[in-house]
Amino acid sequence: MPYIRSSDGIRLHYRESGRRSGPPVLMIQGLGADKHGWDLQRLALAPNYHTIALDNRGAGRSDKPYGAYSLEQMADDAIAVLDAVGVERAHVIGASMGGAITQIIGIRHPERVRSLTLACTACQHHPWRRELLAEWAEIAQTRGVGAMTAQAARWVIGPRSFRRLTPAIGWMGPLALARPPHAFASQVAGILSIDDELKSLLPSIDVPTLVIVGNQDILTPRGDSEQLADLIPTAELVVVSGAAHGFMIEHATTFNRVMLDFLGRAEQAFVDRTAESDDGVAARSVG
Repeated sequence: MPYIRSSDGIRLHYRESGRRSGPPVLMIQGLGADKHGWDLQRLALAPNYHTIALDNRGAGRSDKPYGAYSLEQMADDAIAVLDAVGVERAHVIGASMGGAITQIIGIRHPERVRSLTLACTACQHHPWRRELLAEWAEIAQTRGVGAMTAQAARWVIGPRSFRRLTPAIGWMGPLALARPPHAFASQVAGILSIDDELKSLLPSIDVPTLVIVGNQDILTPRGDSEQLADLIPTAELVVVSGAAHGFMIEHATTFNRVMLDFLGRAEQAFVDRTAESDDGVAARSVG
């Protein structure tokens, strides 16, 4: 699992797996999470897809510099990983904060994407969510990441699963793996920097886009995903019954089924568009 350098010198860690000759899938995790948050999805994708999962700056084995991070920086980090592995265009999957990063990639780097999957995410903040995230950052820095994780778990895990999963809360990619606390706070600063400009640019996205959310998600509620699906002309919305914010793990079977169906259709659409483009070039050359 190699490292690369970002444009500003940050070391970024990533992992490739699956079928290297298959369509590439770039996977971007959420707040505090590392690449292992995608392990159940990578297993499902392995037979047919080339997966590239990275640690965002501030998480996992990537560098954790001091100072605020921006989601635009993290989007550029993801593109740098694609450059390093020689992938021109990928299906990009992002969860929570990673979903916001994925939106930015779709807007700023449309030539690099085949499709977008936006899971449990949003394009703007409610005042209550700004206050909540700022509180988590303060708890992480004053009382430690463990205390913050216990506080945040109720927002991430579905109510039916909370008692069962809380004793094993270490599995949570989001929140539990943020080390040290300053890096978690730096990622929070990046999330809080989202403004209305992102929302205003979403209609420019023209690749197949899956917007998926759990109907019990209280951190990025269903209305956030409905807004995304309304703003992106090529979007389709899927609501997973009984699922909360961490549904990639808690409801992995359902999430993976929807993901694989969408990626299969999106890849075929990409192949068809590429063939049409090639035919058009050939026709113009003959003329």
